[in-house]
Amino acid sequence: MTQQIQLALIQKPGCHLCDDARLVIQAVLGQFQEANPAVKVQFTEQDILEDEELYKRYWEEIPVLLINNKIHNYWKIDPVRLRASLDELV
Repeated sequence: MTQQIQLALIQKPGCHLCDDARLVIQAVLGQFQEANPAVKVQFTEQDILEDEELYKRYWEEIPVLLINNKIHNYWKIDPVRLRASLDELV
């Protein structure tokens, strides 16, 4: 059975912290997938401007990274912490 991990970046256009978070996530995911090819990682982005509920919940904290629907981090994504969290799931 293939293991699956869901990552969701809650963000909005024009947010420089969101852009930084996206770059960190993509870099860490590239390394993680290389080391764990059997793990399927689904990465999605959700725009708070297109979802009123997300806006109400997260507008002061974006970017927010969810791993399997649980908050991992907000504002600044630490690559070492993200990789450790992904590794713990394997």
